[in-house]
Amino acid sequence: MALELHLPDLDDGALSLAPMPPRALPPRAPLPWHQRARELLATYLPLVLMLLLALGTWWLVRNTPSADQPNESSLPRKEPDYTMDNFVVERFDKDGRLKLRMQGDQLRHFADTEIIEVDRARVRAVAADGRVTLAQAQRAIANGDGSEVQLIGDARVDSTGPRGEPIQFRGEFLHAFLNTERLRSHLPVLVQREGSEFRAAGMDYDHLSGLLKLEGKIKATLLPSSTAAKPTAGNAK
Repeated sequence: MALELHLPDLDDGALSLAPMPPRALPPRAPLPWHQRARELLATYLPLVLMLLLALGTWWLVRNTPSADQPNESSLPRKEPDYTMDNFVVERFDKDGRLKLRMQGDQLRHFADTEIIEVDRARVRAVAADGRVTLAQAQRAIANGDGSEVQLIGDARVDSTGPRGEPIQFRGEFLHAFLNTERLRSHLPVLVQREGSEFRAAGMDYDHLSGLLKLEGKIKATLLPSSTAAKPTAGNAK
């Protein structure tokens, strides 16, 4: 037996579903402050650590000296470690004979280079054969053992030649090498020897060989009675 059920026809808009009203959630109780602090710390701690690491790396790169840059402690000092006024310094050879005597208005010693600077310097050097050489200048720069002396400003050296003849050197700069008995200058000089005068743009004098080499433009005044050997001229004009 079949059972049929007939429902009345409904219009399209006759059936509608009403929206369900939202279900209100119960209010959340506020967390304690220490728990909130832990949550914030857990959230932002990685970011803070990365920032600190980046800052530390930048500081190390900026403050680490490069391999080709000298350390501050290795840079030469510009201030003397001691000074002396109206001084006299003497050096002797191994047999106790006076080798060098230097005096001046003020001496300044630089420990990093063992350089000595002297104002209004006066020098007396005694060679192994007893020959005496006198020098003076407005300023002198000498190395630690006194084997090299640079005379600067109104420099003059008075000595004797190989035959005992007097010889004088004048200029704004004279560089004396006492161990090898040489005198050089790259600036204009005046050389007086047995009454003759030589003016040049530079010179190199070797006392052991008696050779005087003049450089650059040369002007000479030779006396007929002079028996001095003629100097060797280099690049003469």
